[in-house]
Amino acid sequence: MSEPNSDLMTSMDPDPYAIPLDKIDVSRREIFENNTYERYFERLRKEDPVHFCAESEFGPYWSVTKYNDIMQVEKNHKVFSSEGGIAIGDQDEDFELPMFIAMDPPKHDLQRMTVTPVVAPQNLVKLEGTIRKRVADILDSLPTEETFNWVDRVSIELTTQMLATLFDFPFEDRRKLTRWSDVATADEESGIIDSEEQRREELLECLAYFTELWNQRVNAEPGNDLISMLAHGESTRNMEPMEYLGNLILLIVGGNDTTRNSISGGVLALNEYPDEYQKLRDNPSLIPSMVSEIIRWQTPLAHMRRRALEDIELGGKLIKKGDKVVMWYVSGNRDEEVIDRANEFIIDRPHARRHLSFGFGIHRCMGNRLAEMQLRIVWEEILQRFHTVEVVGEPVRVRSSFVKGFSELPVRLHV
Repeated sequence: MSEPNSDLMTSMDPDPYAIPLDKIDVSRREIFENNTYERYFERLRKEDPVHFCAESEFGPYWSVTKYNDIMQVEKNHKVFSSEGGIAIGDQDEDFELPMFIAMDPPKHDLQRMTVTPVVAPQNLVKLEGTIRKRVADILDSLPTEETFNWVDRVSIELTTQMLATLFDFPFEDRRKLTRWSDVATADEESGIIDSEEQRREELLECLAYFTELWNQRVNAEPGNDLISMLAHGESTRNMEPMEYLGNLILLIVGGNDTTRNSISGGVLALNEYPDEYQKLRDNPSLIPSMVSEIIRWQTPLAHMRRRALEDIELGGKLIKKGDKVVMWYVSGNRDEEVIDRANEFIIDRPHARRHLSFGFGIHRCMGNRLAEMQLRIVWEEILQRFHTVEVVGEPVRVRSSFVKGFSELPVRLHV
């Protein structure tokens, strides 16, 4: 097993073990942007797995950092509520965007059920040919032996094309979906928007665009796309505009950020672990297992947040009614008590799907099989064309403690 390539990593943060335990705040964006977050979580898992941070930009919150404790929170949706937001920073009460992932049963269940058919197994079978053709077209358009940004040319382009298909969205305008996805999870610190006012304006443009599509679909026969499903669904057809926007944002971000950052993260991981890349070349049948390992390794959404509806004990700590509880998937996926050699990227890992990146319980990612299928096809097609996708410079990571991803990954293709 070769060690990760150290010059692909950065160290621009104080030693997490030198900070008083009660001062550790893992919600700081810079530890994700600088890729220095891992040792903070390592310390919390060892010394304080259910950790209270009294002061942060987002107010006081609990960090749940071990796999089994996260599962306890996920399974107990009656105490740990999703109402009011899923990210640590969701607190803009003047611009609320209700969405089913941020709802509790029964409303959550009814709205989720309305759009689930788009990712049902029989629909995925129909989509596979479309995805493969698009992947092939994208890969065939790339230059070889020349540096380019993999994030933009491959990861974003593929997932945006896929979203356009799922929404039956005008294909020539598909990059609007990318922009709305970025804006939806951005704040003034992200470098994506200048102000909260700008964020609202852009999301209202998204609503206006999709309202036109809704009006077309609601007056037509029910179709097999997400907007038609929402427009004709029993529990969604009378949604208020902001609830429609909230559910659109959920579907856009869910279909975009996760897959796109796993496509980029997989390329980086294989470069950091060249022995695993060779193992893949020698045995392409490992792709499905590798896809699950990429999703664990990348953990494209670093956390999900809940709020306690009553006092409850977790990991020996008393969480009070109303407290904010953050499940750090990015930490649970490196918990060596549950995942053997969790800090290594191993493409033929046994039980590779036993990770937390898709969540668990009633809020488990609806599109997890679609995400896996896209990644599988991407790697099947890459291996047919290229010997190596070589990372040739430092990746630029997103400045966020929620979306764990990349804006740039300079690569060069070798045939």
